[in-house]
Amino acid sequence: MTCEAGDYTGRTPGGGVRSPLRDFLRTETGSAAFLVAAALAALVWANASPASYESFWHTHLSVRLGPYGLSLDLREWVNSGLMALFFFVVGLEARREFDMGELRERSRLALPVVAGVSGMAVPVAVYLAFNAGHGTAQGWGAAMSTDTAFALGTLAVAGRRMPAGLRVFLLTVTVVDDFVALAVIAVAYSERVVLPALLVAVGTFAVVLLVRRLGVRHGAVYALLALVAWAALLESGVDPVVIGLAMGLLTYAYPAPRAELERATGLFRRFREQPTPELERSVRTVLASAISPNDRLQRMYHPWTSYVVVPLFALANAGIPVGAEALGRAFTSPVTLGILLGYVLGKPLGVLGATALATALGRGRVRPPVGWGAVTAGGALVGVGFTVSLLIATLAFEDTGTLLEDAKIGILSTVVCSFLAGRLVTAAVGAMPRPLRLRALFGRAEALVDLEVPVDPGRDHVRGPRHAPVTLVEYGDYECPYCGRAEPVVRELLKDFGDVRYVWRHLPLTDVHLHAQLAAEAAEAADLQGRYWDMHDLLMGHQGALDFDDLMAYAQRLGLDAERFEKDVRARAGAPRVAEDVESADLSGVAGTPTFFVNGRRHQGAYDIAGLSAAVRAARERAALEV
Repeated sequence: MTCEAGDYTGRTPGGGVRSPLRDFLRTETGSAAFLVAAALAALVWANASPASYESFWHTHLSVRLGPYGLSLDLREWVNSGLMALFFFVVGLEARREFDMGELRERSRLALPVVAGVSGMAVPVAVYLAFNAGHGTAQGWGAAMSTDTAFALGTLAVAGRRMPAGLRVFLLTVTVVDDFVALAVIAVAYSERVVLPALLVAVGTFAVVLLVRRLGVRHGAVYALLALVAWAALLESGVDPVVIGLAMGLLTYAYPAPRAELERATGLFRRFREQPTPELERSVRTVLASAISPNDRLQRMYHPWTSYVVVPLFALANAGIPVGAEALGRAFTSPVTLGILLGYVLGKPLGVLGATALATALGRGRVRPPVGWGAVTAGGALVGVGFTVSLLIATLAFEDTGTLLEDAKIGILSTVVCSFLAGRLVTAAVGAMPRPLRLRALFGRAEALVDLEVPVDPGRDHVRGPRHAPVTLVEYGDYECPYCGRAEPVVRELLKDFGDVRYVWRHLPLTDVHLHAQLAAEAAEAADLQGRYWDMHDLLMGHQGALDFDDLMAYAQRLGLDAERFEKDVRARAGAPRVAEDVESADLSGVAGTPTFFVNGRRHQGAYDIAGLSAAVRAARERAALEV
């Protein structure tokens, strides 16, 4: 592994510090700009040349294999084909959250599920109230599903001071949205179901479950089965995007096991000595097994769905005439008003009301992960519909002319209104006095703890105030160059923040660094003479000189009892203590160095001074609320 000076995003032996969730959020928020650009391009195209816009998307594209084939227009290929890939990525992220993220504690799932369902039911009720007796009630599904990219993109722009927990809360709510919306599409907006084709789709999915149970890992097998199921669903009359979500939910997520990484290192060394095709295949197989299929597939497909599929969907569906006549008609139409007010008023009321009711009925057992000010901001931000809403609108008003245009105008209007509402709420929260603002942002929910073995000042190596409100734990390796880069950052952090205690725990990566174990045991030998941190500083300052003679020279420089130090090092007196740290790292899913935890939460992001300082400030603010 190579790195550049000043790079604070590396980690040894494998895997960067960016989490899949942070990657997901970054890609979603970044793609919001592409989504807006595509929607604007569609509007310009549809108004400049309505005939060419419609004729282009009604162009038929046929795919044939012998006597079998499909013929769909371009808009259908996008809406039913490419959007299946979009929902596949949504399913991947949902599964990752269930396996590794905030929702691995199932008790935390109840509140966002209730908020998500209520946040769909109330807008539907608003829509139906506006459309009762108008013969347009069939469009109720277009008023319920939040667009993830727009919601998170708006949060990135309008809610930069919001706590990180709000992003996870929003993501969970929008995933629930997508689940329910797909069920609605499959049940309420599918054409007359063709039973034989549906049975083929169900049977194919059963085969997927079987090969998964048998441990088949070849992606081509699953891709082929998913394609067969997709085609069968298309023929059955059920919208085939359902299969995308189902396949994503089946894909496991797990942290890279340290044993697999060590195995990969050993195989790579053998390949370096004997670069044979057999060893090359073995190395690729082991590397693939070390990273979960969920992580690999997200990294592969999520940028495509965010920057290509969803903007292409917008280009194909957002083109509507927006002249004075069309706008005047739309804003007196119950379809437009039902969708717009369903999102702008119904969504926030549904999310806030359900969250408050669940919290009250839970009597302290159920609480939102953030404060009520942040929940209110989240309620405003989820009032934006686009991708799924447009998809349902095209199904509900497929052959109704101006009604589909009215629905699209209502949906596009939610983008502007949601941004303004979110900006207003976040500004109001930001204007509060600091104690009240912190309470409004962070609330009283108990934070999820990632560090399985709590810090024990009587056992751990602690630098800084023993009863500080913020504790920074680092799992490190004395021979790891990335730990060397992090060391001055940590020292600067401790200098800038007088209320932070720092804990070093050993994680010598013996398969990568030949002297790491010996150096860790030497530090423990120095600890037996009360000079742990002095030896720690020397080792971090001389990472390229860690053999036995070097360690003896450091002991003499520190004025240690050299004979006792040598005896303890040779007897491996510190080995049990190092092994305890390694075991605690395994329990917390730590596979690389450096890995940081801030008040028990794993730090996901760069470990430069800005990144760690921001994490410390957030932890300190939350800790202040618990006093």
